[in-house]
Amino acid sequence: MEPSKLFWIILAFFSGAFLPIQAALNTKLSKAGNSPVHASMLSFIIGTAALILYIYISRQQVSWEGLKTAPYYAWIGGILGAFYVTVIILAFPKLGPGVTFSLVVAGQLIFSVLLEHFNILDTPQHPVSLLRITGIVLIIAGVILVRKF
Repeated sequence: MEPSKLFWIILAFFSGAFLPIQAALNTKLSKAGNSPVHASMLSFIIGTAALILYIYISRQQVSWEGLKTAPYYAWIGGILGAFYVTVIILAFPKLGPGVTFSLVVAGQLIFSVLLEHFNILDTPQHPVSLLRITGIVLIIAGVILVRKF
């Protein structure tokens, strides 16, 4: 395996590993402020500040003209992010981290396979196969097992 691919595999793993930690921290913020929606908003404000700092330090460039030509639906990502963070803040204390994130992973896998099968939003096309369906079934079985125990 090429080193750059390994780097991205490790980075993707840790980004997933950090999600339950983020959920626990945001839930604490929600309880402290008595408002899940405000905790979600504060999470995005702090994340925005961190991104602005990173952009400044790394001298990232943007094509403002390119952004103007982006399709209208490309801007929905921020709404989906806010929905995700807010739902996680609400679900985490009710379901616990195991069930919450096994459901998140199941939803991600199912919709990823659909996006790839139908080549939606310029994703690489990978048809649904028996192996992929088996993977989805195993993830759903994992959700059930995590829920039961």
